[in-house]
This record gives sequence, structure tokens and C-alpha cells, in this order.
Amino acid sequence: MRQDRMYNSTLIPRARELRKDMTDQERRLWYGFLRVYPVRIKRQMVIGQFIADFYCAKAKLAIELDGSQHFTDDGMQYDTEREQMMQKFGIETIRYTNLEVDRQFEAVCESIDAHIKSRIG
Repeated sequence: MRQDRMYNSTLIPRARELRKDMTDQERRLWYGFLRVYPVRIKRQMVIGQFIADFYCAKAKLAIELDGSQHFTDDGMQYDTEREQMMQKFGIETIRYTNLEVDRQFEAVCESIDAHIKSRIG
């Protein structure tokens, strides 16, 4: 896949696996909020050489839920590369920790809603 393309079809099987094996926090956010959100949001969306946890195309917004692996040196480097690539496509990335989803679910949902609304006007 060329670096400048937004879609990498070779990652589709992996994205399907991730949709079937969502984390508890991804499942809670999807079924408790994003699935019925009035603007379409997709789960495990392939963007470039990465897979976003959730993606709103209309707002060009990727929503990432971070577990402990994201706080290692390798995880932080990977996330930095991912965000830089998404920025090239005009996509903003917002991140929440699994703990935030567990303990501050309504605040996370309100934050996502505000980000989407601010990006689509």
C-alpha cells in the first residue's frame, strides 16, 4: 500500500477479528453510546496502515481507547506514528483510557459528542 492512501485492504481481516473481540471498554462505549449516535461511527476502521478503534468519517475523528500497552515506550511511539499519519489525512485523534471509560463513562460520551459537533459545525 502506498503511504498516501487512506485505506489498506490487507488489514480488513484483522479489523474484523478486532470487531468480534472488542475489549470490555470498547464494547461498553459501542453499545452504550456510539452505535446509536446520530452521526455514523464505525468500529475498527482501517486507516492507512493502522486500525482505529472507532471512526467518524463525517467529523474526520478517530476515537481511541487506551489500555496499559499504550503507556509503554513502544506503545507511545506507535501511537505517535499513528496520530502523525492520521493528521496527514486531516483526521483528529482523541484518546481515552480504559479507566476513564470504566469510571467516567458519561463524561467520555459528552466529550466525544462535543468533539464531533465541533468538527461538523
